[in-house]
Amino acid sequence: MDMLIDLFLTFLMVGLVSFGGGYAMIPVIQEEALHRHHWMNAEQLSDIVAVAGMSPGPIATNIAVAIGFQTAGPLGAITASFAMILPSLAIIVLVGKFFSRFRENELVKSSFLGLRPTIAGMIAYAAIVFAQNSGLNTTITFSWFTWSQIVIFAGSLVALVFLRKHPFSVIVISGLVGIALYG
Repeated sequence: MDMLIDLFLTFLMVGLVSFGGGYAMIPVIQEEALHRHHWMNAEQLSDIVAVAGMSPGPIATNIAVAIGFQTAGPLGAITASFAMILPSLAIIVLVGKFFSRFRENELVKSSFLGLRPTIAGMIAYAAIVFAQNSGLNTTITFSWFTWSQIVIFAGSLVALVFLRKHPFSVIVISGLVGIALYG
């Protein structure tokens, strides 16, 4: 029961402070799951993030389900996912009711402008931590593995940004390249 309460309170807090979408939540989830509660190690969380990103639905909710399931079984998955979506649901209902009145308010506009670069920074941080946990090192001597990971990353980035390929096709091709290189 204590674990379910911990899961609920943790993911309720994550859901409350989550601005910018699921990828921006990853640093908060990492801090809670790895450092505060020690529910898993960095490699396990990286695997969960990878699977959650490829699964249908919001990545943060998928991560909550996986962490909840790993720590407390099916009831943990339900508890964590409910706690994760509860703040968003409540906020959306309230925003839907009142936002039209405040959307042109200068303080509201300014706060959103201030949140944008912070969210971009949190997403970049999550990407860097994910890359490091995936085996990319930051030392001067790069191994073949590190170079191959950099090439896959660069190819994926080019395909998404410049060639405008669909993320699903990039994920599938990257998975096939991984099988060919590391299988």
